[in-house]
Formats: sequence, structure tokens, C-alpha cells
Amino acid sequence: MLARWQGRWANNLARYRDLTCVKLILPWSTPSMRFCTPELKTAVIASALKKRFAGLDILNITGVRRQESSSRSRLPVSAPMSLLARKNAAGMSWNAIIEWRLDDVLESISESGLALHEAYTRYGSSRVSCAFCIMSSESDLMAAAGCEDNRDLYRLMVELEADSTFAFQGKRWLADVSPALLTAALRERIQEAKRKAVLRQNIEAELPAHLLFTQGWPTAMPTDDEADLIASVRLRISELLGIAAKHLTGDSVRARYAELMAAHETKKKRKQT
Repeated sequence: MLARWQGRWANNLARYRDLTCVKLILPWSTPSMRFCTPELKTAVIASALKKRFAGLDILNITGVRRQESSSRSRLPVSAPMSLLARKNAAGMSWNAIIEWRLDDVLESISESGLALHEAYTRYGSSRVSCAFCIMSSESDLMAAAGCEDNRDLYRLMVELEADSTFAFQGKRWLADVSPALLTAALRERIQEAKRKAVLRQNIEAELPAHLLFTQGWPTAMPTDDEADLIASVRLRISELLGIAAKHLTGDSVRARYAELMAAHETKKKRKQT
């Protein structure tokens, strides 16, 4: 997952340099953009199952429960699962214990002679997930940092916060979870990243909403004044973060918008034919 976030940041920097995005895009996944789950969990598991059970119907049984969240409370007991479906072979998902309460789960584990995961019993987590999850509470992040096996990962993730000036969870910086695990130099870099983050947000707030891209494409040609503003914003962001961005004049911005809008039209026409 860390490699995916690092690669995403490198790609987002390249997009910003080439003006294929107007605002700098964060490296992290978010609750509304959880590419981590489908890319690194669901899709991988589904692909392996389809290979293992070629030509057979597949039933995926989960431990999802209504009590866990408002979104899970609305899930059906079972539903078709397109990721597992193939020609002449069905894929289904069955939430077998969806009506269970937490006490039911704990009682079943105890009666079966099983033990809770050490994330609960040793480190005090409220849920087991990725080591540092974008959905985790602050206490669960602290629990994860308490595991020695996670500490190198923790420092690498904090370095990405420092490089990008984007906090791991919106306004919550992973660096603040366990600063004692960081070197003095990295703590200083984080303080500078926080300062730059505020400046970046204030600068980008000057951009009119209609000039932002929709699904990766511009939808309106900027006026001369608007193009000058975009160029000014790009210049200041580039200097702030050390990005060797192109299109730092109004004329260059307008030319780039025209180029992208023409490319988008061509793409749409090809789809229609």
C-alpha cells in the first residue's frame, strides 16, 4: 500500500507539472476514494478465486455486521458479486452474520476455543485493518504505532506527509500520533510541511471552481485574467514545493486548456462512433 501511495504521489506531481490537474492532488486514499480496498484486497482475492475455481459458482462469505457502521447497516444479507461472476458461472456475496451484535461475535469466539487477534488483546485496537488505515481512529493509529513491527512503516509514511504537505487523514497528521518515534530532522520537516500545507491551501483557494477539471478534463476556457491567475497560482505552488511545473504564464495556460479541451472532444467523438 505504501508503494501505491508513493507511486500515486509521483504521478500526481507529473500531472501537476503538465497541467493535467489544476490543484495538487493528495497521495493518500480517503474514505470517499478507497482505491486501497478494491485494488489491493477485493480485486486480488477475486482474481485468485476465479482462477482456482474456474467454471464454478463462487460464494463469498463475509463477517460484515450491521452494527459496525451506518453504511453496513443498509447492506443486504446477500447479493450478486460482479467481481466473481464469469460467463456461465455466478458470483454471490453472503453476509452470514450481518445481524449479529458484538457480544454474539465474542461469545462465538469464546465457545469455539479461539483467541482474539493480538491487535485487540496486546495493542488495544478497536478493529483489525491495515497497519495504518485511512479509516482508523486516533487511538487505533496509536495502537498500530505501538507495535514495533510497524515502526519503519510509520516513519516512511510520515516522510510522505513531509514530502507532499498532505496529512494522512484530512487534518490529522500521522506524524502527531507518535512523534517520539521520529528523528529530530523528520519532526522539523513535518513542521515545515504543516506550514506549507496552510500556504498551499490558501493559494489554491483563489482558483474559481469552474476552471477546475471534471473527470480529468477542463470544461471551460479561462479568460485572459483567469489564465493569469492560474499561472500565478501554479508559479507560487511550484516555488513552495519545489515542482518544476510547466505553463507558468497566462498565454501558456490558455494554450494548454485549448489543447486539452480539443483532445477531450476528439476522445468523446471516437466513443460515439
